[in-house]
Amino acid sequence: MKQKRSKLFMMLIAGLFMFLFSSSAFCVELTMFYPVAVGGPLTKIVDKLVTDFEKENSDIKIKAIYSGNYTDTMTKAMTALKGGTPPHLSVILSTEIFTLIDNDAVIAFDDLVSSDDEKAWLKSFYPALMENSRTGGKTWSIPFQRSTIVMYYNKDAFKAAGLDPNHPPATWDELVSMGKKLVKKDTGGKVIQWGLEIPSTGYPYWMFGALCKQNSEVLMNGNGTEVYFNKKGVLEALNFWKDLGQKYEIMPKGTIEWGTLRSDFLEGKTAMMWHSTGNLTAVKKNAKFNFGVAMLPAKKERGTPTGGGNFFIFKKTTDEERTAALKFVKWMTQPVRTAQWSIGTGYLGTRSDAYETDLLKNYVKSFPAAAVARDQLQYATAELSVHENGRIYKILNDNIQAALTGSKTPESALKSAQKQAERIVKKYQ
Repeated sequence: MKQKRSKLFMMLIAGLFMFLFSSSAFCVELTMFYPVAVGGPLTKIVDKLVTDFEKENSDIKIKAIYSGNYTDTMTKAMTALKGGTPPHLSVILSTEIFTLIDNDAVIAFDDLVSSDDEKAWLKSFYPALMENSRTGGKTWSIPFQRSTIVMYYNKDAFKAAGLDPNHPPATWDELVSMGKKLVKKDTGGKVIQWGLEIPSTGYPYWMFGALCKQNSEVLMNGNGTEVYFNKKGVLEALNFWKDLGQKYEIMPKGTIEWGTLRSDFLEGKTAMMWHSTGNLTAVKKNAKFNFGVAMLPAKKERGTPTGGGNFFIFKKTTDEERTAALKFVKWMTQPVRTAQWSIGTGYLGTRSDAYETDLLKNYVKSFPAAAVARDQLQYATAELSVHENGRIYKILNDNIQAALTGSKTPESALKSAQKQAERIVKKYQ
């Protein structure tokens, strides 16, 4: 009798072990850091996508950790890496490519794909978005939460100022002349509506990259080893930015907050704003007036840097985890899903075939503003990206703000930024 009980007990233990083994050991669990930096119901959308993926792939579980803005996410990822427990994958600014490679943190997708379909998938994204995704002949990240800077403008304000609401400024000269007409003051002479606001906190280097490209200048080379902050055309761009507030008075003097700019626009405090296309869905949902979206204006040419986050897979992962992470990234970037993401958030569809889906085709037809960022890609350049990116960003951002507030001249600010940055990137040349 005791033997039978003992045998039965052992069978129960074995069955329990097999149950636990089958339900957990064969389930790959991945941790993903995800930035929430701009408007839109991003967490709900990402949660829904993760849930849908898990339904189709019961052997993979994704734990999405919302890690603040892009800077916060990079800091937390690097802290976790140094602590020995990095995430398996993360959406991080595409421009962090050199820093992540220098820290031996991530693995190239070329080393993960094997089939012809997977290799074709690596080539399916817009070339302009791949400029910050590839270096040294390898693809280190996959475009996902990507954007360009676009100009949002209040059509009702244009009409009230006697301007054509279907003709936003296409040049710097038009930006100034229209901006002056859009400034409104109360009876006491206080400005109650600015003509334009360009944010100069958060990501001032990004906005500066747009002004420079419009003046036919870029801020760095493709290898991330040289910066061009003190070139003549770059100085002209910073002078123009400062003049918008100081000389032409179409914009507030000093700095303008990234985080509150969208509210300024929605509340009618500014008739135009330059901001990420990632705000498009939020503006569409909340604007109480007719608004338009346009490409940024030109000096010598139109121009904007691309922006936003890419998927990176971290190197400290098992083969099974890498395979699962690759499967998830491929699933998230398929045409229909890319279309859903673009509609839900306002971010770019990162591949041309997403715009060929019925979903996005019909959306663009009913809401043409959704195509502006895509169409602007032909004028886009890579976002500022160099070795030791964080240090370079701080140097340039601080000097841009010093020029805008008047504590330095634009010339001295850019000379200082160039000198400091050169010392940092020199060892990588």
